[in-house]
Amino acid sequence: MNTPELPTYADVEAAASRIAGVAHRTPVQTSRTLNEIIGAEVFFKCENFQRMGAFKFRGAFNALSKFSPAQREAGVVAFSSGNHAQGIALSAKILGVPTTIVMPHDAPASKVAATKGYGATVVSFDRYTEDREAIGRRLAEEKGLTLIPPYDHPDILSGQGTAAKELFEEVGALDYLFVPLGGGGLLSGTALSTRALAPQCVLYGVEPEAGNDGQQSFRSGEIVHIDTPKTIADGAQTQHLGNYTFGIIRRDVDDILTATDAELVSAMKFFASRMKMLVEPTGCLGLAAALNRKDALTGKRVGVILSGGNVDLERFCALTAE
Repeated sequence: MNTPELPTYADVEAAASRIAGVAHRTPVQTSRTLNEIIGAEVFFKCENFQRMGAFKFRGAFNALSKFSPAQREAGVVAFSSGNHAQGIALSAKILGVPTTIVMPHDAPASKVAATKGYGATVVSFDRYTEDREAIGRRLAEEKGLTLIPPYDHPDILSGQGTAAKELFEEVGALDYLFVPLGGGGLLSGTALSTRALAPQCVLYGVEPEAGNDGQQSFRSGEIVHIDTPKTIADGAQTQHLGNYTFGIIRRDVDDILTATDAELVSAMKFFASRMKMLVEPTGCLGLAAALNRKDALTGKRVGVILSGGNVDLERFCALTAE
């Protein structure tokens, strides 16, 4: 693996300036009930209240705002089945950039509708027989578009790091921080902010137990590729980390933990019933891991990033009905 030149916290600071006044400075919430359960002071950074419902807007707007006039005129192409698609489409609409999004034909109808609603042209493909990255590259070459991948891009991950920057600025240093992990954009960006603003904080990435490629990669020292995992955490159904994201994660993250689908459902129920919040399964990874480690968190200050809230109501009801 060739390790590229990695972004720094200065890139996160620059991203914060670019997205200021456009991205929401999302709230930090607490729960007295949860604090009693864990025996710690827990702070939730609620990216489920971000524009388009997830942290992805931060990186997308940061990346597109750096386009040259020629790039803006030609347009952007991205591949995604969900939140990155919507983040790119909304950012492009705000900035006046023509947008093409490569989405699987079986992507949730609500996410496809939202992406089209922001003005993007959607190109469908079969996720089981076609390569979305190859399709994206081909469209970029044929039409002169700029390809922005969902996580392995310095401007994307730097933008994602602004969520943790805001969290530390609001609540101060933390002893532990739990962050959902898919392709690593959020975790690697968070790592840059954490090491700059709270260097002693223990930083954990958390991924689905059924798709622990990040954990395997972290412990083996090289990127591990897996088949698409079967998990309700659709935002973390990635098959591998990226070169940028893995480079930062292996250097700055303390460990990678996992959570089961059943634990994610329990966390979804808690957020809905006790905190009156809709959090998607992937966004619940951090809380699930914190509950598993509550004995080690006693008396500590703990941060948890909720990555998003984009889950169909029908699916939410089905998952939490039992």
